[in-house]
Amino acid sequence: MYFPTYRPRRMRETESLRRMVRETRLSPDNLIYPMFVTFGKGVKDEIKSMPGNYRLSAENAVVEAKEAWNLGIPAIILFGIPETKDEEGSEGWREDGVVQNAIKAIKDAVPEMVVITDVCIDEYTTHGHCGLVKGDKILNDETLELLARMAVSHAKAGADMVAPSDMMDGRVAAIRGSLDDEGFENIPIMAYSAKYASAFYGPFRDAADSAPKFGDRRSYQMDPANGREGMREVTLDIEEGADIIMVKPALAYLDIIYRIRNEFDYPVAAYHVSGEYSMIKAAGKMGWLDEDRAMMESLLAIRRAGAEMILTYYAKEAAKRL
Repeated sequence: MYFPTYRPRRMRETESLRRMVRETRLSPDNLIYPMFVTFGKGVKDEIKSMPGNYRLSAENAVVEAKEAWNLGIPAIILFGIPETKDEEGSEGWREDGVVQNAIKAIKDAVPEMVVITDVCIDEYTTHGHCGLVKGDKILNDETLELLARMAVSHAKAGADMVAPSDMMDGRVAAIRGSLDDEGFENIPIMAYSAKYASAFYGPFRDAADSAPKFGDRRSYQMDPANGREGMREVTLDIEEGADIIMVKPALAYLDIIYRIRNEFDYPVAAYHVSGEYSMIKAAGKMGWLDEDRAMMESLLAIRRAGAEMILTYYAKEAAKRL
């Protein structure tokens, strides 16, 4: 195919022609909306570093969930901000914890909505790490029981899916085993399989008050330089019982999403994280770029790389434009 016999611009001439040959489709069905739930009543506290996102008490989380559902978004994922914290993160598996209460309220109001829950103790611990701490060490095996306990408590509250984000070795198997033992063998696990130690998590840690009080998370989250290791992590999670595998962050790791999509015949999710969201928001506010176009282009890139599911704080705004 050579010019002038072949002219690629022929199929770009009009919007209708462009639609006919469009290779990648994005719809609300691909979107998962992250929400932050907290204690109290009447709480709707905007997160300064993530404009348009809020810390919500249960009844306001219901309002947000209903809006998302009415926009065609099939799923939400909940992150909890408790009233009190301790060394173990025990608020994370309380029967009447903030996430558990939000699950019940949302499922009562929007029963068809898929409610996914984050399973990690960092939001509930005084030290802010994703595992139990001894001295300056993050304990792996001792943390697994706590993660499993949290996952079971979410399932008992009515969650449709659990999503371990901690990056402890063996946590998918521990959670799968506990769910099965408690009669929740049909609850899927969306594993944060290739979760990198990224600079793009800053606004989330502000929102959830979950920044580590010492050190960092590089001993358990992945080195951003490593691609092959990500494939090994995915393999381990699949072998342990994961139903969906996730890459986090998304935009800086499109190559990882693409490799996973090509190497594994499993549903792939990607997390368009807080820093990726807030960068576009800030640049749009300054007039440095067209926010709507940048949002849609970013989400389309994640979809094109191979993710069937995109966790994004832009879910509602994107759904309105699709």
